[in-house]
Amino acid sequence: MLAFLGFITVVTVLALIMSRRVIPLVALIVVPAAAALAAGFGRRTGEFAVGGIQQTASVAAMFVFAIVYFGVMTDAGLLDPIVNAILRAVGTRPTRIVVGSALLALLVHLDGSGVVTIMVTVPAVLPLYDRLQMDRRLLACVASMAAGVNVLPWTGPVLRASAALQIPAMTLFRPLIPVQIVGLVFVFGVAYFLGRREEQRLTPLTPVSASADPQHHDRTLSPAEQALRRPGRFWSNLLLTLTIITAMVSGVVDPAFAFMIGTALALLVNYTGAEAQRARIDAHARTALMMAAILLAAGAFMGILKGTGMLTALAQTALGLTSPRLAPHIPVLLGVVSMPLSLLFDPDSFYLGALPVIARVASGFGVPPQQVAQAALLGQMTTGFPVSPLTPATFLVVGLCRLDLAEHQRFTAPWLFAASIIMTIACVLFGVFPL
Repeated sequence: MLAFLGFITVVTVLALIMSRRVIPLVALIVVPAAAALAAGFGRRTGEFAVGGIQQTASVAAMFVFAIVYFGVMTDAGLLDPIVNAILRAVGTRPTRIVVGSALLALLVHLDGSGVVTIMVTVPAVLPLYDRLQMDRRLLACVASMAAGVNVLPWTGPVLRASAALQIPAMTLFRPLIPVQIVGLVFVFGVAYFLGRREEQRLTPLTPVSASADPQHHDRTLSPAEQALRRPGRFWSNLLLTLTIITAMVSGVVDPAFAFMIGTALALLVNYTGAEAQRARIDAHARTALMMAAILLAAGAFMGILKGTGMLTALAQTALGLTSPRLAPHIPVLLGVVSMPLSLLFDPDSFYLGALPVIARVASGFGVPPQQVAQAALLGQMTTGFPVSPLTPATFLVVGLCRLDLAEHQRFTAPWLFAASIIMTIACVLFGVFPL
C-alpha cells in the first residue's frame, strides 16, 4: 500500500511540474500531504513535514543570502573591470574573442544564475561577432559550456540535490572540484579549437579579422546601472568575495552564515543608509524568495515521504526490479545520461522527484546517495541547461544570439554532452565514484 502511494505521489508531482499545471511549490506541498492523509497519518503529517523543513532550512538560507550577495556585488560593479579587461584583451582576433567569451561567461556565472550569465555575456561581446561576421553559434556554444560546467555550491542543481537527499551542499561540491577543473580545461580547449577554425574561415574573406588589431568593443551601461556602481570599492569587494568563497570551500564557516555575513558587509561597504540598502534587497528578493520557498517545500516533501515510509517502501519495490549486477554502476550510468535527461526533466521534477528514488534504490545496493547526486550534477541541468527547452536561459541565449533553437541545439549539444562524458570519466579516475 505504501509503495503504491509513494509511486502515485512521485509520478503525480513529476506530472504536475513537467506539465506546468501548477508551480513546483504547490505540487511539492499538496500532493505528499494528501497522500499522507489518505494513508491515515493524520496530524503526524505536519510533524513529518516540519522535520524535513528543518533539514533543508540551512540550504534555503544559503541560497537567499547568496542571491542577494552576488546581486549586490553585480550592482556595485565587481565584474565590470573584469569584463572590460577581457574585451580589451580579445581585440579583433576571432580565436581570442571565442576564448574570451568563454572566460567572461565563466566569471559572470560566479553568481550561479544561468540567465544573468547569458544576459551579461552575450550583449557584451555580440557586437564583436557581428562586426567581424563571426558565427554567432560559437558565442552561444562557449557561453553555454562555460556556465554549464561551472557547478557551484549555491547553484540551483546543487541546492536541489542537497535539499532532496539532505546532504550538505559542500559535501557534494568538494569532491567535484578537480572534476570541474578537467571540464573547464575541455571547455577552453574547445573554445580555442572553434575560434581557430573560425579565424581560418574568415581570414581569406576579411584579413583584418585575423590580425592583432588593438581595437576593442566598449561595454556601455545604462544611467540606472551607472548610479549603482561603486568603482572605488572594487578591491574591497573582491577581497570580501574571495574570503567568503575560501572560507566556504575550506569548511571553516558554514555556507549559510558565510553569505549572511557577506551580504551584511556588502551592503555596509557599498550602500550607505537604510533606504539604499533596502532598495538593493528589494531588487533581488523575488528570485531569492521563490527559490527558498521551493527548497523548503522540497524539505516538506521529503520529510513526508520518509516519515510515512513511502520512500522506503517504493525503494524496496524498485530494488526487487533492479539487477544486482547493474546497481553498482548506477552513478556512472547516471553520469553518462545526466546531460540528455535535461531535455526530459526540468530541475525541480528531477532533483526533487526522481533523484530521491534513484538514490534510495542505489543505497539498497550499498551505493552512497552522495555519489548518485554527484553523478546527476555532471549534466542534469548543469551542462544540459543551456540547450534544454525547459529552462528560460535556453530561449534567452537563442534570442540574444538571434538563432533558432534547433540550430543552437544541433551545434552546442554535442559539445555539452562530450563535457559531461569527460567529467564522468574524471569522476571515475579521481575516485569520486567507481566504474
